[in-house]
Amino acid sequence: MPVLSGQYFRPMLPVRIEPEMKLSRRQSLKAVAAAVASQTFPKAAFAAAQPIRLIVLDVGGTIIQDKGDVPDALERAFAKRGITVTPDEIAQWRGASKREVVQHFVGERSTAKGADQDTLVAAIYQDFNTRAIEVYKDVPAIPGAEAAFHKLLRSGYLLASSTGFGREIAESIFRRLAWEKYFTAMITSDDVVVGRPSPYMIFHAMEKSRVSSVAEVIAVGDTPLDLQAGANAGARGVIGVLSGASKEERLRPEPHTDILESVAELPALMASKY
Repeated sequence: MPVLSGQYFRPMLPVRIEPEMKLSRRQSLKAVAAAVASQTFPKAAFAAAQPIRLIVLDVGGTIIQDKGDVPDALERAFAKRGITVTPDEIAQWRGASKREVVQHFVGERSTAKGADQDTLVAAIYQDFNTRAIEVYKDVPAIPGAEAAFHKLLRSGYLLASSTGFGREIAESIFRRLAWEKYFTAMITSDDVVVGRPSPYMIFHAMEKSRVSSVAEVIAVGDTPLDLQAGANAGARGVIGVLSGASKEERLRPEPHTDILESVAELPALMASKY
């Protein structure tokens, strides 16, 4: 059930195929598909019937400040192994699984094959992890983020995090800030086969939090891939924040329900809209 530009979809209505129509099985399926496609699904849908239970928050740029150090760490890790990747190229992958970023550029720009390529990917990825952990030793939280956690939890919401970082980096951040206590699930790119814009980290957060319907989920992030993942998951709300990598003009064209200055504004939005 994708959310596209604020429009929602609800469960399929019954489709009637007239009994006098004598169609083959293939024709019947085409007729059903055409009938479903012709229906309109008003925004009200079933959304109002189910309260929001889970808010899935991106990490870098959404609840932790983003100072541009992560792309630099990736660029340096590549350069150390003789692979040139520009900052602009890396910027296109903001929010993606960092392991997938490494695999992509190694596959595209290295002559290594088979096991040698796997070894090179592992070396670059570990180098990046080491650099990123060092960077995040003193990167502060987004102003108002922790206060927002308290307010949302008091309102009865479950919180989960999702990130394109691997678990090693994510755990180092959450341990330093003592944030584990706020989250029912901490999902990283290591937990899924494919990262953003695929919806699997959101689905995994739902599984860990024991939330069964996407109509009960809000997804929050600061990059186009964050918003695309939320839309691909069919989340009830897909909220962009301007505290990270992307400016408003970059996020507005992406599927979303709301754009906020930062996660600090999220409790007020939830209270007024959801």
